[in-house]
Amino acid sequence: MKETLNIEGMVESVIFYNDDNGFTVFSLSESSENDDNIICTGSLPRLNAGERVKLRGFFVNNPRYGVQLSVDYIEKSEPTTLQGIEKYLGSGVIKGIGARLSKRIVEKFGEETLSIIDETPERLAEIKGITPEKAAGIGAAFHEQAELRRAVFFLQDYGISPTFAMRIYKRFQGAAQEIVKSNPYVLADEITGIGFKTADEIAERAGIPFDSIYRVKAGLKYCLSQSSLKGHVFLPKLVLLEETAQLLQLPDTLIENGYLEMAADRIFCLDTLPDGDAAVYLNTFYYAENYIAKKLTELAWQASDIQLNHNTDIHMELETGVSLAANQKLAAEQAMKNGVLVITGGPGTGKTTTINIIIKLMREKELEVDLAAPTGRAAKRMSETTGMDAKTIHRLLEISYMSDDASRQIFQRNEDNPLETDVIIIDESSMVDILLMHHLLKAIAPGTRLILVGDVDQLPSVGPGNVLRDIINSGCVTVVRLTEIFRQAQESAIVMNAHRINKGEYPVLNDKNKDFFFTKKQSADEVAQTIIQLVTKRIPGYIDCDMFSDIQVLTPMRKSVIGVNSLNTELQRFMNPPSPQKREKEYRNIIFREGDKVMQIKNNYSVTWRLENAGGHSLYDGVGVFNGDQGCIREINDEEEYLAVKFDDDRVVKYDFAQLDELELSYAITIHKSQGSEYKVVVIPVHSGPPMLMSKNLIYTAVTRAKELVVIVGTEDMLKRMIANNRETHRYTMLADRIKKIMAATR
Repeated sequence: MKETLNIEGMVESVIFYNDDNGFTVFSLSESSENDDNIICTGSLPRLNAGERVKLRGFFVNNPRYGVQLSVDYIEKSEPTTLQGIEKYLGSGVIKGIGARLSKRIVEKFGEETLSIIDETPERLAEIKGITPEKAAGIGAAFHEQAELRRAVFFLQDYGISPTFAMRIYKRFQGAAQEIVKSNPYVLADEITGIGFKTADEIAERAGIPFDSIYRVKAGLKYCLSQSSLKGHVFLPKLVLLEETAQLLQLPDTLIENGYLEMAADRIFCLDTLPDGDAAVYLNTFYYAENYIAKKLTELAWQASDIQLNHNTDIHMELETGVSLAANQKLAAEQAMKNGVLVITGGPGTGKTTTINIIIKLMREKELEVDLAAPTGRAAKRMSETTGMDAKTIHRLLEISYMSDDASRQIFQRNEDNPLETDVIIIDESSMVDILLMHHLLKAIAPGTRLILVGDVDQLPSVGPGNVLRDIINSGCVTVVRLTEIFRQAQESAIVMNAHRINKGEYPVLNDKNKDFFFTKKQSADEVAQTIIQLVTKRIPGYIDCDMFSDIQVLTPMRKSVIGVNSLNTELQRFMNPPSPQKREKEYRNIIFREGDKVMQIKNNYSVTWRLENAGGHSLYDGVGVFNGDQGCIREINDEEEYLAVKFDDDRVVKYDFAQLDELELSYAITIHKSQGSEYKVVVIPVHSGPPMLMSKNLIYTAVTRAKELVVIVGTEDMLKRMIANNRETHRYTMLADRIKKIMAATR
């Protein structure tokens, strides 16, 4: 166990400081007779040479930099010695004072220097070269530093880290302390990274009553926002009140009163459900859902019919040399007639061929076509199959971010600056959530055609909503279903078994010379060990593939022996073991190592990247990485505190060590995270799990991610139960009903 120490001394020098997260490396001179300085590290309020500090921490042995004191608590006080005062003022802490001027000020005022700057800064004008205006500026800068220091130390007493303390001070300035004492729940709304639970802990320390109306309102908003993480666009009022009461452990009447106040203040948007209950929306989702319904209706009605000058069937087949199925021809014809078209179908039904036919017909009419998909992998695959540039939807919309809040995205393409194109084709549309669809539609000019392509039987989007299914279920938009499996696809057991699973039928397993195998294992430990053998030895010996880039383990869950966390630890141990040549960084119980497979697990709209070619030369820069992007760690730099990842589409991103909560190992990922991606080989553990999770469309989605080989490891009983479990994940959404109502009103 590490021994906690209390040390007092003077800051000799600040070696490194990160303004974003407060990470500091500094040299400390102890107040004892020991002349050796101590190197200290930690996320701390800004330090300056000459300041006296009291520290709490423990010594760690950094393999690269030696013994350091890891600081978890600090108290600062102004310097008292003449040497300390001079060093403090000369460190640049106060704008307008450098090392030379600091020396002259201390020579003039001695030990009274700091009190004079604080109380009578006009006296600084007694020194040659300091005007009354400059003296006043020095005094103001000193007061601002003192206020920041007081605020940081005050917030630290409430368990707020220096990183967040500085964010809070920057947002609220002098009001920060009063906000924390009166209503710290405001922090959950205003400060990125502080959620309800953190605010609740701060409130408890601040003595805020357990039944405070501020707590009730914050709890209601928290439950509603958390429901979006489960895919819901709204919650029925009764569900919201019940979940909030369980969270807060407060009487129903208090929750009801808080709800009524928030409804009156229009913190929520309300609608009426068929059973008479209220649908409670966060305002953003309410406006997005209404806008989508309205804009889809407008696009469906506004596009003109494009007349073809030839027999479409014969022309398309002669030009492509492909015999088209009836519904492929129908899809191409409907694309020329409708402003909005949905094309859906399972693997092997010709969605890619249909997209290429539509592109060809549109170009013959000299129409401009833009292609996009929700993820980088899906966009890259779309580019490869069409021979055209396909972008992520975010890149198509020219994403940027707010200068004052890097967590808020802005799309440069919108109603005032729409996309300049005639046709937009979106692949993997089942992945598009309600907010992304909202932004996409805002950027589509009237008269532009929108074609949505995807497999509606896959899992819905990770984000809120069930947009593709809702559009289809509305019955108001033209939908073409591709159902015929082409002869070439019929030779693939992956394709045929995927369709069997989708119909609720048991797949054909272990057929010789095929690409779909099942390995029976009874215990979870056996499943895990078999997966390691398959990935590292058996599969690379069976087909030509790289175990890093070509094989992906897809698991239904995060926890358990066959969950993401455990499998990643074990696979990393075999696939990328420790080495003196590979640097490491441990963060929250995850060891990141150079060469590791990693995945971005949240959208970051502000992080910068550069695109590199095969030779490592930079092509251009951009911003934004997104949930589900995968890559490889190519550098860990302890000195500059960053980790560099090269993603599959050749973007290179440098992550500050404080950003590592955005990454996780990805030797194994959840099936949900695999949406929109395609892998040469997929390995799927199927052993145990809750019925709500272990469903038919989960295993169907996993199987359809593979191009050349599927290996399922587990028990036949669980596989049969998953295929028989036709339960769809229920999501609260009213998009289908809104489309119906608007369509009915416009006819």
